[in-house]
Amino acid sequence: MYDVIIIGSGPAGLTAATYTSRAKLKTLVVAGAMWGGQLMLTTEVENFPGFKEGILGPDLMDNMWKQAERFGAELVFDDATAVDFSSKPFKVTVGSKVYEGKSVIVAPGASARWLGLESETRLRGRGVSVCATCDAAFFKDKKAVVVGGGDSAIEEALALSKFVREVKVIHRRDKLRASKILQERAFKDPKVGFIWNSSVQEILGKDRVEGIRLRKVDSNEEFELTCDAVFIAIGHKPNTEIFKDQIELDEKGYIIAKDETKTSVEGVFAAGDVEDYRYRQAVTAAGTGCKVALDAQKYLEGA
Repeated sequence: MYDVIIIGSGPAGLTAATYTSRAKLKTLVVAGAMWGGQLMLTTEVENFPGFKEGILGPDLMDNMWKQAERFGAELVFDDATAVDFSSKPFKVTVGSKVYEGKSVIVAPGASARWLGLESETRLRGRGVSVCATCDAAFFKDKKAVVVGGGDSAIEEALALSKFVREVKVIHRRDKLRASKILQERAFKDPKVGFIWNSSVQEILGKDRVEGIRLRKVDSNEEFELTCDAVFIAIGHKPNTEIFKDQIELDEKGYIIAKDETKTSVEGVFAAGDVEDYRYRQAVTAAGTGCKVALDAQKYLEGA
């Protein structure tokens, strides 16, 4: 029997684990087979407080893991496959084992949607990114492209335009899905241009991004464009599949958090990108990890 079971091992989950285990709560972290969250896919992180020279994403997560472990948190490097929040103690199934907890913190994050190209996977962290806020500064005065046509894509383009020489938005349709106000800002920005009715076929480059190969949707004509960075902005998917019938989700699958951390089930809390589709930053996820741990502690004191 654990006091707290934390599902997820990104900045939210591991920050929560540090707080709960330091408070002498018996804590289990279901870290997942691919532990560490999206920071494991990044290279240098320059906007996380406390590292004046920056830190590699995997190194940051390794530090968080060891910090939580230092205070006694137990980590299981496998995926949660089912949960039962219908009665207490709560049950979390991991492989062939079922763990019981007096409270649960749900923090499995959200996954960026990718194009599914081999070249995209190979060049992640080498010019391919899903976060302009994180990586735009690395491409000062260079050429970038953004793939997508919704709010996320235009927000990425506008963020990039503060740093890069030019940014092209590649969209497979002839008009954007983004909100009107974002469209107006993008159309007015002299650094932002658009390539319509085009889909990405391949990201070019051996060790770093050097360009992109596109195909016209209407004519199937292929052409290449030189660039130094490719930002994929076709949305995120919250990792909430196993929680569908257990806690309240919104129409996009994100957990609906009440009073910042509470789910629709008393004793089950949510933190990080699984409930935050607006900011999606490591530091904001860590902040919610702190909040949720303190709220879980108060809940257990009153339980």
